[in-house]
Amino acid sequence: MNSASDRIIEPFRIKVVEPIRMTTFQEREEILKNAGYNLFQVHSDDVLIDFLTDSGTGAMSAEQWSAIMRGDESYAGSPSYFRFEKAVRDIFGFVHVIPTHQGRAAERILVATLVKPGDIIPNNTHFDTTRANIEAAGAKALDLPCAESKEFSTPHPFKGNMDLEALEKVLKENKDQIPLAMMTVTNNGGGGQPVSMANIRTASNLCRAAGIPFYIDACRFAENAFFIRHREEGYAETPLIDIAREIFSYSDGCTMSAKKDGMANIGGFLCSNDSNVAKQEEELLVLTEGFPTYGGLAGRDLEAIAVGLYEALDYRYQEYRASSTSYLGEQITEADVPIILPPGGHAIYIDAKNMLPHIPQSEYPGQALVIELYRTGGIRSVEIGSVMFGTADPETYSDSELVRLAIPRRVYTKSQVDYVVDCIQDVSKRREEIRGVRIVEQSERLRHFTARFEMV
Repeated sequence: MNSASDRIIEPFRIKVVEPIRMTTFQEREEILKNAGYNLFQVHSDDVLIDFLTDSGTGAMSAEQWSAIMRGDESYAGSPSYFRFEKAVRDIFGFVHVIPTHQGRAAERILVATLVKPGDIIPNNTHFDTTRANIEAAGAKALDLPCAESKEFSTPHPFKGNMDLEALEKVLKENKDQIPLAMMTVTNNGGGGQPVSMANIRTASNLCRAAGIPFYIDACRFAENAFFIRHREEGYAETPLIDIAREIFSYSDGCTMSAKKDGMANIGGFLCSNDSNVAKQEEELLVLTEGFPTYGGLAGRDLEAIAVGLYEALDYRYQEYRASSTSYLGEQITEADVPIILPPGGHAIYIDAKNMLPHIPQSEYPGQALVIELYRTGGIRSVEIGSVMFGTADPETYSDSELVRLAIPRRVYTKSQVDYVVDCIQDVSKRREEIRGVRIVEQSERLRHFTARFEMV
């Protein structure tokens, strides 16, 4: 048994608390019906533990709140922007830093600048908004996950890796149709799994040899840096900031949602080393987001991000975060709940297709499990499967049916995580009683946000 000095505890104190409204089973049943069994449509006041997303849902630090008081709201040339720009350049190393109100805005501007109909954009795995922006431009979002990622129950240190042979092939066969390639770190659509430095480096070399820009979706760059330090030879003593700097040295630009490893509640940015591309992007920014020195953000938000980027690279914080996520995964696997192994940095991904084999994909087992977790314990999670990645074509299904429990940063205590464990164990005991759902209303794109369901 570990001594007290070896135990990993929260590396922070709680200074402000927010009450949680406790709902009953009967209340939650009525809430689900009114929301069309879509947890995106449930009011947050009616949620006990909110694992819907880790995007913008974290608690900011005292240093961040102090920096917010410094926020300067000048329309142009605010000192808040220059502090933000300095922090981004120090960590990411890019020449041009363009603030946006969140990550999907950076994606939209990047795609509008570089992508045309018929293009192909390879990635280890595109997440929902990235894919939607690419497809809205008439291009193809091509996923090239490594073979190990398909074996959910078999641990591998870097399941987020890209299939490099597949990348080399697509670059060779479709070079004229590829305006850029991307790498998502960590790989959110692939179970929150990290990407190795060797994989990033080789993917970059392949792209540069083909003359194709290589971009990183950097949302959880600090978590990925932590896993490289722990799992990849040669990095055991390397500070996380230096690992991050090496990651971005292999890329030509990045998109970033600062609502993740920016540790802020809003914001993002788009970076590039290409002055011509950056000029076009800034023109679109002015048209849709704001002047280049605020980009749709208040000065106070720029200040919070400038501080948060460094806090995300604190080793003790990342050690605590990875350990607490692993704890949740270990506890529910003991209840025979299948998850993607090893646990990722920001979330646990339950394999709903394997957990609920009696529910066919046409009845969306992931969404069925999301509904049951809320009904049982007021826990809000999100389906990552055929609802999120499928289309209006009823015969179009995802390769996997996952439920993501995304853990907000610095928000929940161990006892609250234990409550989640108890609820999942309860659901697991009753898994054969869970029914599937059918879609009764949906939009053409990103349907998971607004679709309405009914129980089968």
